[in-house]
Amino acid sequence: MAAMNAAYITAFGPPDAIVYGPRPRPDPGPGEVLVRVAACSVNHVDTFLRSGAVRAGVAFPQIVGRDLVGVVVETGAGVTGFAAGQRVWCNSAGYGGRQGAAAEYVPVPADRLYPLPAEADEVAAVALVHPAATAYLGLVVQAGVRPGETVLIRGLGGAVGSAAVQMAVDLGARVIGVDRAANLDWGSECGAAEVVDGLDPARLWTLAPEGVDVYWNTTTRHDDLATVCPLLAVGARILVSAGLGAEVAVPLGALYVNDASIRGFAITNATGAVLADAAVAIDRLLASGVLRCRGIERMPLAEAARAHRWQQDGVVRPRRIVLTP
Repeated sequence: MAAMNAAYITAFGPPDAIVYGPRPRPDPGPGEVLVRVAACSVNHVDTFLRSGAVRAGVAFPQIVGRDLVGVVVETGAGVTGFAAGQRVWCNSAGYGGRQGAAAEYVPVPADRLYPLPAEADEVAAVALVHPAATAYLGLVVQAGVRPGETVLIRGLGGAVGSAAVQMAVDLGARVIGVDRAANLDWGSECGAAEVVDGLDPARLWTLAPEGVDVYWNTTTRHDDLATVCPLLAVGARILVSAGLGAEVAVPLGALYVNDASIRGFAITNATGAVLADAAVAIDRLLASGVLRCRGIERMPLAEAARAHRWQQDGVVRPRRIVLTP
């Protein structure tokens, strides 16, 4: 049997649990497409899956990684719409019984594989597809953002925050971005109408006197809902997508009088159909150049353990880590 190199784990554990070495090269099964990987990215959710903090159907030995960009090698029985040599991407490998992206070859279910636009750079695209999908799930699926609404994004300097600002602007929303001073220029480049250094209620009231329709703290830091809730408009939605183990006081009265809601979501729960809808939007934004990231730290696939350690510790933030075989 042919072999390939991959980064994998044999049990949940710290970054050093990742082994780099030979694994059997897979063949595509029915409904699958075999992809030769050009690049894969490292995300927070990858570290959660590797450590066991999020248990979402892995089978050891488990190749790590969620997102990949590559080229179709061959298709399995029953697959239509893909051809050898076609550039493609996936952002839902590595869980739910599927092997991960951090390998030279990956079999991907055809319904979780999407064409990569000709205009898109492979490395930049793989750095963007996870945060962009998260932004879509939050803004479109959960919050249903409408043109003209005011969206407050906290943590605009991060990968998800950047994508959320760019996508909200594309949806026609007025975006207010919050972060530390060093990230505010980037928020303006992403299209935010206003950028604010820190969560300053007085300043935010002047910028959104009728209230905020959607509030999303995209960081992993604890939140201060006692400060946020008085800023909400009637019918406001608060999005929660980060902060494992975080506990905050919730001012229920402010939710009650504003018909407001808190909506938590995790990308690992998204169905294939929802991710396919997200892919259509992502491909359009990649092709048009709307989606951008601040920088990329490239590493060889053999250094996957170091990449996970750096991702966990925030060593390269706000840059994105991309592994190449």
